[in-house]
Amino acid sequence: MKLKVILAWSVHLYTALGLVTAACMSVLIVRGGDDSFRAALGLMVLATLIDSTDGWLARRARVNEFAPSFDGRRLDDLIDFQTYTSLPLLLVWRAGILTDGQAWLLIIPLLSSAYGFSQVNAKTDDGFFLGFPSYWNIVAFYLYLLRPPIWFSLTIIIALSILTFVPWRYLYTSQRAPFSLLTNLLATIWVILLLMSLARVPDSDWPLLISLAFPVYYMLMSWALTLRLRRNRRSTTIVKST
Repeated sequence: MKLKVILAWSVHLYTALGLVTAACMSVLIVRGGDDSFRAALGLMVLATLIDSTDGWLARRARVNEFAPSFDGRRLDDLIDFQTYTSLPLLLVWRAGILTDGQAWLLIIPLLSSAYGFSQVNAKTDDGFFLGFPSYWNIVAFYLYLLRPPIWFSLTIIIALSILTFVPWRYLYTSQRAPFSLLTNLLATIWVILLLMSLARVPDSDWPLLISLAFPVYYMLMSWALTLRLRRNRRSTTIVKST
């Protein structure tokens, strides 16, 4: 019994490592400079990997049973808002991706993300996020490394902020959503390409450009599944009404 309690609390400690990465990200972003920004982006990748695996570990360790006095989901949400939203947006500002006159517009994704995190049904029972799931760490990654025109960066930021309020489903890959196995396999390759891009190995942009295929796949697959679910529901409603 004591070993199971220790394992349960060890999982909570593992989740809390995301808070440590967030603190390190803050220091690096405030310090500034390309090396610091790249290191902060690398820590964002690490925080995402922790977040993607701690739920599985929590279920295996049965934390609700052996550490019932502590709510790991609250800790997880606390960390996620920092590593997925506030710190990536801070990097976008600090790295000068938008002009000084446009930087105040980063309040829009900040508030939209707060709305997304606060929804009661932000995560559906069938394995999806409802609304754009505040992946501002990914947005910051590509905007910083690719440095597209400012108007394009601003358009992406505003469009994704709006999509937070649109109740479309987005794949929740750590749950049993459709195509989770394929998505997780592609995500693994994607992470490797991201790390290669950060480390400048090789010294070219091809890993970063190839990696763009995964976010495109993720968005298109999520939208396609949303449309399919809506069509199925309409068909079911029509059948019942007849």
